[in-house]
Amino acid sequence: MSVDEVGKTVRSTRRSLGVTQRELAMAAGTGLRFVIDLEKGKATCELGKTLAVLSTLGVEVAFEKRDARGA
Repeated sequence: MSVDEVGKTVRSTRRSLGVTQRELAMAAGTGLRFVIDLEKGKATCELGKTLAVLSTLGVEVAFEKRDARGA
């Protein structure tokens, strides 16, 4: 998954829930600028805050280890 895909997921999920960027930021404990940057796919967005936003939206994140030969 790319940072652009994360941003698109955040934006589409937020919109489907009828939540504004400001409301999401407040609910997730982040700033409005962070949510805006995250939705734009900014690569330097802090992981902890990103996970907080995804959790607030009800998006589950799962990690799967790839075979080292296929990396």
